[in-house]
Order: sequence, then C-alpha cells, then structure tokens
Amino acid sequence: MRKSGRGRLAAPRGTGRPRRDRRALRRGGEGMAGPLNDAVSAWDGVRVTPMFGRWGYFVGPEMFGCYPIRAKDHDLWVRLPRPDQERALASAGIRPHRRFAARGWIECDVIEPGELPRAFRWLRRGYEHLRRQRAADG
Repeated sequence: MRKSGRGRLAAPRGTGRPRRDRRALRRGGEGMAGPLNDAVSAWDGVRVTPMFGRWGYFVGPEMFGCYPIRAKDHDLWVRLPRPDQERALASAGIRPHRRFAARGWIECDVIEPGELPRAFRWLRRGYEHLRRQRAADG
C-alpha cells in the first residue's frame, strides 16, 4: 500500500466502481445511442466521435448533433438553420437548447425506439444544411 500525504494508508488504485462509460464506448453506444450512431455514421462524410460525455456527429470539423454516452441520459442536441429551428420548436417534444439556442441548437429527448424517426428527421436536416454550407464554401 502506498502512503498518502498525511501518513495514512491510501486506498489502492482501481478498487472504485467500474467505469460504465468505457464499456459504452467499446460497444459503440448503449440504449438509443447504438441505433442513432449506427444510422448517422452510415451517412456520407459523417464521423461519430466521443467527446465530453457525448457522441458528437460531425461533417468535417463541424458538429451538427450529439447524444449522451451514458444510457440514463436521453437529450439529443441538433444544430439547425434558423427556419428549421423555428419549425422544430413549433412541434411537440422539441425545446430550445439551454445554452446554444441562439446558435441554432435544439434539444429533444430520445428515450424509446418510437422516437427515433423524429430524431433522424431533425438530424438529417442539420446534416444536409452543413453539407450544403461546406459545398458553398468550397
């Protein structure tokens, strides 16, 4: 055993509770993250990357959506152009992002498989907008 700074014995390393996030990363997502990641990663030019406790959905360096890694969290974030953001916010179950609404971000909960079509619809709009934007920039 190693000694702590005060002369007491410190707990051995690696005896804490296991890190579920690491297992979720190896599996490619738990809960609704698995089907979301599988479908979105099949879109042309999309990269799914874990970052800051969320799966980030990228086209090049730009992120258009993200979903939590942890199975008990359910809030999908999607970045949309202003007209689509307004249309999304008018529909049920969609709310402005708590910090980034002014930048076009929305939030919706994806808890059950029946909510996936709505999630894919808004993710697809965010993805297509970003692809058009990147094509226009050259």
